[in-house]
Amino acid sequence: LVEEDALARAEAQCLGDATARARAREREAVRGAEVDREYVERFAQRVHELFPHCPPGTESAIARHACLKYSGRVGRSAAAKALDEQAVQLAVAAHVRHAQTGYDVLLATGHERHEARRQVRDRVNQVLAMWRGTP
Repeated sequence: LVEEDALARAEAQCLGDATARARAREREAVRGAEVDREYVERFAQRVHELFPHCPPGTESAIARHACLKYSGRVGRSAAAKALDEQAVQLAVAAHVRHAQTGYDVLLATGHERHEARRQVRDRVNQVLAMWRGTP
């Protein structure tokens, strides 16, 4: 159905464009990485705004973890990308739960997630209040 000459011309054009397409993909990857880096920085700034007393550097660690591409974490949600207060608070609470409580030990010893969260809830709330600077 296709003439061999036409097929050969199409293949030659495609091969000729391959280098240009590869360069465009590389530029897009670099641009995407920069956009993502800027988003993580904005997320960290929002954490600092909402939790001004969190230890220095913690806001960046929270942002990097919560906003990890393809992770499905709260930082990749549309609300988080809009720097919605509730989404940022969820990311900070998750960090506190894992880093400041025995939550992971409870999970490792067979506790159900909802029960483990219930057991550490008061400690999470205490840390969040401290980081907010509220009594």
